[in-house]
Amino acid sequence: MKAYYRKYVLRFKRPAKTSRSIYERREVWYLFLEKEGKTGVGECAPLPGLSSETPAQVEQVLNEICENPENFIKRPELTKGVSSVRFALETAWHDLQNGGKQLLFSSLFSEGKAGIPVNGLIWMGEPGYMMQQIQEKVSDGFRCIKLKIGGIDFEEELKILKFIREKYHSKDLILRLDANGAFSSGSALQKLNQLKSFNIHSVEQPIAAGQWQEMAKLCKESPIPIALDEELIGINEVDEKEELLQTILPHYLVLKPGLHGGFYGCGQWTELAEKYSAGWWITSYLESNIGLNAIAQWTFHKAAAGFQGLGIGGLFTNNIPSPLELRGEELWINPEKSFCFPENFFSR
Repeated sequence: MKAYYRKYVLRFKRPAKTSRSIYERREVWYLFLEKEGKTGVGECAPLPGLSSETPAQVEQVLNEICENPENFIKRPELTKGVSSVRFALETAWHDLQNGGKQLLFSSLFSEGKAGIPVNGLIWMGEPGYMMQQIQEKVSDGFRCIKLKIGGIDFEEELKILKFIREKYHSKDLILRLDANGAFSSGSALQKLNQLKSFNIHSVEQPIAAGQWQEMAKLCKESPIPIALDEELIGINEVDEKEELLQTILPHYLVLKPGLHGGFYGCGQWTELAEKYSAGWWITSYLESNIGLNAIAQWTFHKAAAGFQGLGIGGLFTNNIPSPLELRGEELWINPEKSFCFPENFFSR
């Protein structure tokens, strides 16, 4: 087996704003595993300021994989601390095992016979822009939308939520909120109480990660269910994962293979979540269509329930065309289409 990689820069059509940062470009690395004339490809997409690994660490591990890929396949623990690389390696290996056709897990979804319900993502911006996005998503048939909050004035965000609920009842439209840790531990409960009247499904990561006792108190006292996301980053040992869940007792986990230990690490989280009566769903996090395709196929393979957080890759001007498509609120694979890789994409 041989391995190599290449760097690729994704460019946003419009700057993507969260409470944490504004993204205009996205650096990813594609890892290729080659054997007997077949090539599997996986995407490594760390997000600076969020991922526990740096771009320099990513390239260091990728170089080590290229020197001896079989060793890393046999010893997955070697990539335990670099989630984005582990996800890329798992994806490339599954792809290679299945003939290098970007069909990683055989299922009705990968065969184009079933779709995955997804939430519509609303990006932060001026109130008018956010309302425009919401109306477009509802018109497209979405019954669940997720709003990024914490990046503009909180009173403005309350006005937007009030407007939404005046137009759409909770039985017609599910609202998920993602604060990306924007609330302070001192003000979080007060803000959650202000949000209560809008029949919110859940709030992701209301306060910054690493405050286990404060988060546990919020989960106990909040009138709205709390979901953990950033809290899970860098927690790689099973014992520590269980300690976190025992301490915080969250209502939900939001799992991202590229951030939370790849398929293997996220699989551990799902088992522990069920042990501690926490729900979970799976999301992408600004990968190109190669990473999104892998996550979507794994999501269906895991029989994930409810609405998942899978984007469609429409944020980038230079994404790699794929057979993934939205049909209303569901993500599908169109069996009549295939990936259209750039010229020399697989060249070393």
